[in-house]
Amino acid sequence: MRGPFHRTPREHPTGPLEGYKLAFPMLSADGTRTGFSGVTLGRAHVYRTVDDAVCAHGCRHACPSRWCDCGFYCFHSDSDARELACAPEHQGSILLEVAVSGRFRRYELGLRYSRQRVRAIRMRPCRCGTTVSALADTGAGQRGWRRLEPVCARCAGARPVLTPDRFARLAEIELLPEEVPAGPLTPVGARGGEADRLLDDSAFGGRDPIEGDPLATAGAVAVLTAEMALLQARLDEMARQLGRATARLDELEGRD
Repeated sequence: MRGPFHRTPREHPTGPLEGYKLAFPMLSADGTRTGFSGVTLGRAHVYRTVDDAVCAHGCRHACPSRWCDCGFYCFHSDSDARELACAPEHQGSILLEVAVSGRFRRYELGLRYSRQRVRAIRMRPCRCGTTVSALADTGAGQRGWRRLEPVCARCAGARPVLTPDRFARLAEIELLPEEVPAGPLTPVGARGGEADRLLDDSAFGGRDPIEGDPLATAGAVAVLTAEMALLQARLDEMARQLGRATARLDELEGRD
């Protein structure tokens, strides 16, 4: 008779597992490389087409750890990924089809794992519902990387843009047809018109996409910078404590 705690039988897949996830498209500062950042825990980390997971908390244990929420995540079903995309904070993301390999753990809707290959990407409609014509600079990002978003020609305005085909070629992955909203929602671009004019690739680094009052912007940035510094200090301390605890638990687990 097994006790209240027992190990789940270890799986041994004969090949890569498949999954679906959301990510924000990223472009390197020099415009020669592409990447992706997560929409939840992994938002601070940019990963490439083929990459290994790192702990989002800065710990050095192997991912995915039993005692941590680190690692890549994916859904078994693309419909679950599309439902997640309805959240306002996930607008501007794209849908990824991935091949999962290495260490993995199952959860209710999908997998948490250590290594992945992005096989294909699918653009989601522009925020206005129009067919996507380009990936535009959002004005956001992180050191060495610019965050992009799928937009129509009208919403792109004068911002630097990259065509979806060019992004897929740089990433060396397949570009699948754009998603079409379900139900009565119909993309405006499906009816044709000026919104579908062709956008060619732009040299990033031209016009600054950030607009508005410079003084107000500077003040807001200063406040946010101070708040982020305080938050980062707290996160660093939590990561150190979590790292010590995780290392101890992994050590104890290894003795079982």
